[in-house]
Amino acid sequence: MASGTATQFDLVILECKDIFLAKMNDYGTAWRVLRTESITDQIYIKANRIRSIQTKGVQFVSEDEKAEFIGIINYSVIALIQLELGHKDELNMNKKEVEALYDKYTGAAKDLMFNKNHDYDEAWRNMRINSFTDIILMKLLRVKQIEDHKGKTFVSEGVDANYLDMINYAVFALIKISEQST
Repeated sequence: MASGTATQFDLVILECKDIFLAKMNDYGTAWRVLRTESITDQIYIKANRIRSIQTKGVQFVSEDEKAEFIGIINYSVIALIQLELGHKDELNMNKKEVEALYDKYTGAAKDLMFNKNHDYDEAWRNMRINSFTDIILMKLLRVKQIEDHKGKTFVSEGVDANYLDMINYAVFALIKISEQST
């Protein structure tokens, strides 16, 4: 994999993490009360809004696609943390512990990206941002189906793999957006 992709990935994740930690300073870890199904729905809202903006070409709310892709990444990390720890009504998680978990899951997404980029020769670079949106929506519908089946799958990967994929597709979209703006 090109070292440029690794650097681009790291820059996107750093921006997302900065926003995540800043919001944690504002809100604490209130997201700890969310069940993963609720997080899935929150990500769905963001992905659906991106698709709506892309389709209509007009938006009435000031947050752009970039902010929504960042939200998809951060909520996907939250979902992975909740899968590991379970939801709790205790809202005061240690900031260093949360940051370590954030790094753990974005690191896992990066490792997955390295492996897939090797096998697929960075095919994502020739894809459209709209396709990333559609794939994220498809992954969300898969996750919802798995959640509705209480996490049971016969041959498919679990919800955690889908959240990791969503992180990577959102990172790819943010890389493409940044390349278009330069």
